[in-house]
Formats: sequence, C-alpha cells, structure tokens
Amino acid sequence: MPIDASELHSPHTADPDAPVVIRFPSLGDVVLLTVLLEALAQRYGRPVHLLASGPWTPVLLQADPTVTELRMVFSRRTPHWLTPSRWHADAWLRAHRGPVYHCELDRFGERIVQRARIPEQRLVRAWQHWPGDGAHWADWWLDVAQLDAAAMPGPAVRPPVPPRPRLHVPPEWILQARQWLQQHALLGRPLVLVQPGHKKTHKRGRIATASHDKHWPAQRWAAVIRALLEEVPDCAVLVCGSTREAPLAQEIVDAAGAPAGRVVNVAAMQPTLQRLVALTALAHSMVSVDTGPAHVAGAMDCPLVVLYGSGGWGRWLPRPASGNVVALGPRPPTPGATVMDIDVDAVLAGWRSLRPRAQASGIIASP
Repeated sequence: MPIDASELHSPHTADPDAPVVIRFPSLGDVVLLTVLLEALAQRYGRPVHLLASGPWTPVLLQADPTVTELRMVFSRRTPHWLTPSRWHADAWLRAHRGPVYHCELDRFGERIVQRARIPEQRLVRAWQHWPGDGAHWADWWLDVAQLDAAAMPGPAVRPPVPPRPRLHVPPEWILQARQWLQQHALLGRPLVLVQPGHKKTHKRGRIATASHDKHWPAQRWAAVIRALLEEVPDCAVLVCGSTREAPLAQEIVDAAGAPAGRVVNVAAMQPTLQRLVALTALAHSMVSVDTGPAHVAGAMDCPLVVLYGSGGWGRWLPRPASGNVVALGPRPPTPGATVMDIDVDAVLAGWRSLRPRAQASGIIASP
C-alpha cells in the first residue's frame, strides 16, 4: 500500500473513482476501522483511499490490502495556513470523483470537507446514521459501508465481512519480536501482557491516572501479577505501555516484588507499536484497561481480560476471532462508574475463565 505522507505535495491519485474514507482515529479506532475498510473494498471491488491522522495509522495499515492510498493530516486544530498537510489534503480530495465516507463528527473534520469543496451529493455522513450507544462500532461500520451518497449509489451487495476487526501483519514483525524476546531471555516462555495505562495516563507531562475513571492502582496490578506468576510458574509478565508510561509500569513492577526477569517493564525498553502487535500475536494472554492495545490484542486473537469504566464495554469490546475475551465493568455508558469498582478477585476469575491459547494465532501475513 503506498504511504503518501512523504509525498503530500502531490494531489494525484492512481484511482480517482475509488471510495474515500475520512477518519482521524486513535489507536483503537484504527483497529475498529478495519471493518469498514474491508467492507467498502469488497463492496466496491477495489481498495479504498483513507484520509487520516496519528503516527499509529500508517504502521497498522501499511500491509492492509484494502487501503491503496493513505494521506495524513498532521494537525486538525492548528490554523489552516500553518498546516501544509491540510493544504495538500484539500487538493488530494478535490482530485477524487468517488463517494466520500465522512466518518468524523467534530468541527475540525467538517472544515476539511468544506475546504475541499466536496459536493454534498457525493458525501456519506456516517454520523447522521448513528444508531445509539447500544451499537458496537464493528456492527455500525458494516452498516455505514452499505450507505450510498445521493449522486453515487454503490453496488447493491452486502459483502460477507464479519463484524470483527483484523490486522495484516508483516512476517518480519514476528521475526523481530522473537529476536527481541531471545535477547532478553524471554523466548519460549509463556508471556502474559499487562496494559495498565491509556492515552490519558499522562497529562501535561505527569502521571495523572488517579482522577481518571480507568485508573487502577499499582497495588492491585501487583496483586494480579503475583497470582499470574504463581498459576503459570514459568511465565513472564510484560508490563506494556508507551515510553511516557514507563514510570507507571515501573511502579507496578516494584510493587509486584517478583524475582528479576519474571516481571519486565517493556515500556522502559524503547517500545514500538510493531513489537506490541507481534507480542499480542505470541502471548499467552493479556489483562488491560480499556485502551488501544486491548483492541490490537483482540485483533490478534489474544485471550483477553479488559477493565471498563464509565464508557462501558457495549461499543468497545474487542472481538477476537475465537471470542476469547472477558469484559469487566458496566456494559452501557454509566456515569460515575470507574475501574476502581472492579476488584482483584474479579480480574483473576475473568483471567482463569479464558481458554488456553493453543498456538499463536490471529496473524494475517501481508501479501
């Protein structure tokens, strides 16, 4: 798939009639969006174009055959005249003639649509068809893929796309992860991943989890980890996260008090998204708060326990191919609910109920 972020000066497109999707996703949103991308590509019989943002997007979609062109907007909030990527996105959108699936609700996305002068008759405004908070994102994306722009009706077919996100993973990611595991004496051991942080773990440069509804204290994570080590005696627990989450991960490692090498602060080891994807493909299981890496794990069919706060899990539950996932917390959005409402025993009971993973699965190799 061509990644055009380095060629934003060019408005040209190889397939001006292909459907265009506009979506500025978080990490988890990219994983969920793969359902829409696959459904549109199958319905129209051609790969789609995507206008997006976020450094994670080209990483996760680089081997995805349903996307033929990816254009990046590097800031939607910075004034337009200071954002060259938006100038070039305008020209690129104007070069298209196909339907445009506008999947953003905020004013920043609307400004891009207006500046590109996309005729309303070519637009599918996804959020005009939002069915409510009871709908799962994957189910909704399949419904959006069946919508038509007024002037451009698509094929009257509903492709047999499952309502389940998936990721296409280059084989070298798995090889590199195995090499990394070997370097750290972890290869061949059952790996249990723990993801305690989320995108708002750090705020203004400091750890700011305690006031957030997804906060679970280090002592509880440590209690879970000690139980995991006891129940899978030869396993290693990898505490995952971004570099900025390394202090939080280290607090948990220290609280666990395990022998060296049994609990590893992966967040402090120059983590990469490619490695995270590969580790979820290889891992025994994962315990996570509701955050993007949990969706990555679900797409890689990793057995999974996810802790939810006020947002609930009805819209957000990962959908592994095996269905091997346990959600803890409320299903509907529940103001006032927090992850602190979930105790250690509930997490361990959920983890024990997961079916053992027979082999690394969920890997879809790039063509």
